[in-house]
Amino acid sequence: MSEGYLRDGREPVPVKESTSRSMRSNKGRDTRPELVLRKALCEAGLGGYRLQWKVPGRPDIAYPGRKVAVFVNGCFWHRCPVCNLPLPKSNVDFWRTKFERNVERDSRNIASLESDGWTVVTVWECEIGKDLPSAVRRVGFALGKHPKSRDNADLI
Repeated sequence: MSEGYLRDGREPVPVKESTSRSMRSNKGRDTRPELVLRKALCEAGLGGYRLQWKVPGRPDIAYPGRKVAVFVNGCFWHRCPVCNLPLPKSNVDFWRTKFERNVERDSRNIASLESDGWTVVTVWECEIGKDLPSAVRRVGFALGKHPKSRDNADLI
């Protein structure tokens, strides 16, 4: 690793520069799964949402008037129960702790929102890839609406 590597002290120095570059490129908002879901929600007549609304957890998509929060979770970072992805092979203790903290934070945020009267919908990255209409339906039902689509049957 080069001497010029900047760290914030939280993570171990990566073994490969390519790993570091890859991790730096991960975005916290406007990810591909979020964009795909947002487009599908609009096409189903479920627009009017807000992004990164200022409530616990800063939901990716929020309908503040209806108190519905939608989290679009990446399978790797939030530990999807369906995908059950393995831990990275290097710095295993660091990653295990990091993922445990992520899952605990997600649970706290959801509990806080629900105690404030919000309905929380978690949509997993893999779900968007495999069954987008189901994810759109779940958001629609949380809003008390039946989503529609231009080509109808796939979302209703």
